[in-house]
Amino acid sequence: MQPGALKSRILVVDDDRRVCGFLGKFLGSEGYAVTAVHDGRAMRRALANGAVDLVILDLSFPSGEDGMTLARGMRSQYDLPLIVLSGKAATIDKVVCLELGADDYVTKPFEPRELLARIRTVLRRFVRSSGNETDETETTMRFAGWLLDAARYKLKAPDGREVRLTSQEFHILEALVRRRGRVLSREQILDIVANRDWTPYDRSIDVLIGKIRRKLEDDVRSTQFIKTVRGLGYMFAPPQEGDGFAVRAGK
Repeated sequence: MQPGALKSRILVVDDDRRVCGFLGKFLGSEGYAVTAVHDGRAMRRALANGAVDLVILDLSFPSGEDGMTLARGMRSQYDLPLIVLSGKAATIDKVVCLELGADDYVTKPFEPRELLARIRTVLRRFVRSSGNETDETETTMRFAGWLLDAARYKLKAPDGREVRLTSQEFHILEALVRRRGRVLSREQILDIVANRDWTPYDRSIDVLIGKIRRKLEDDVRSTQFIKTVRGLGYMFAPPQEGDGFAVRAGK
């Protein structure tokens, strides 16, 4: 992961705290932000908070709902990638989980590097199918007639004029555009821009978002491009006319 890149957020749901601790350290060392919970109630709270990019779910819990019930409930409400990590190796368990909508099934004991490879594959597949993010190597992004050129640090309006952005404004807009439809918290955005630790209570990001909106001629009342998601952060959501969004390598 490149310095300043946004960390994918993984939710581990497993009653085995040793497994959770290991995954937290291992995946954390690979650049992921890991949260661990140990039952269905805590899982639902974490999902409701919206700060999850992928779920790793065990099937067996000593009490309460089992993993298959949790997977079914998650699939009915959220479109998130799901990997089942279970000690159950029977084919029927794998088939049922995949039919419930799991993206992959890994049996315990597991090889950490194999799990990491599967996580990366599932995340890439989900990004491509959902269209929520663009390839980090793509340089030219278009939305509603606007053009954002990441290689040349330029923003062009639909009428062809160049709109001047400060370095921080440009990087914030680029981060949002590349992650269309995905909520970014203030802390995440600030980390992308500055590549250093920030307090999550820092509101300077709001000032920069306001400046970007004005330069995009964004109507604050209707919020065409950058939406405020109360209690969470900001999301780039351009109009959908003919999709209104394209990404090209170069011009």
